[in-house]
Amino acid sequence: MTVNLQTQEISKRYDSFTALEPSTFALNSAQITILSGPNGSGKTTLLSCLSGIIQPTTGSISVGGYDLFSSEVEARKRLAFVPDVPRFYLELTAWEHLRFIAMANQALEGFENRAEDILRKLGLWKVRHHFPHHYSRGMRLKLGLALAFIRPFEVLLLDEPTSALDQDAVGTLIKELEALRSREVSVLLSTHDPNLLKQIGDRQLVISDGRVEEQ
Repeated sequence: MTVNLQTQEISKRYDSFTALEPSTFALNSAQITILSGPNGSGKTTLLSCLSGIIQPTTGSISVGGYDLFSSEVEARKRLAFVPDVPRFYLELTAWEHLRFIAMANQALEGFENRAEDILRKLGLWKVRHHFPHHYSRGMRLKLGLALAFIRPFEVLLLDEPTSALDQDAVGTLIKELEALRSREVSVLLSTHDPNLLKQIGDRQLVISDGRVEEQ
C-alpha cells in the first residue's frame, strides 16, 4: 500500500490559541478516510493545512513524496481540494471553468467527452453555459466536484461534500469515490453524516479540540 499523503507533527496556532494540536498520520492509496468531529473541532483548519491554503505552524506535509510548501508545484499536481463553499471566477461559465482547470493541469486530452460525462452525472449538463453565480448552493458544490474530477490527482480532500447535495447527487458522488479508490487514489472526506462511514469509509479519523486520532 502506497502512502500518497504524509503529515509529520503538523500543528496550527493563532497567537495563543491552538487550533490544531501536533498530528501525524498518512493517507494511503486506495483508501477512503472519513474525518469527523463536532463543529469547531478543527476540521476546516486541518483541511486548510493539508490543501496548502494555510501553512502549519509546525511540522510538514508531503504529497506523492513532495513537500507541499517547498515543492509546491509538484505536490499540487497530485492534490485536489473541494471546500464546502467553492469559489469561482465571475467571468467564466461552468463549461469554461472546466476547460480552464483541465488546461491548467495539462488534462485536455479527451476533454469534451470527459466533461460531458461528469456534468451529466452531476445534473449540470443543461446549465453548462451558465455562470456559477446563478447556480444554487447545491449546484455550485456539484461544479466544485466537477472541477476536481476533470483533472488528475492522487489525493482528494473533500470538506462536507454532501452538505447541500440532493440524494441522487450523493449517490453519484459515492460511485465516483468508489471508482477513485479502485484507481489507487487517497480520499479524505470531512462529514457529519455517519452513514457515509458505513457506506464507503475504509478508516476514520476523529478530531476533537484540535487533536486528531484514528478510530
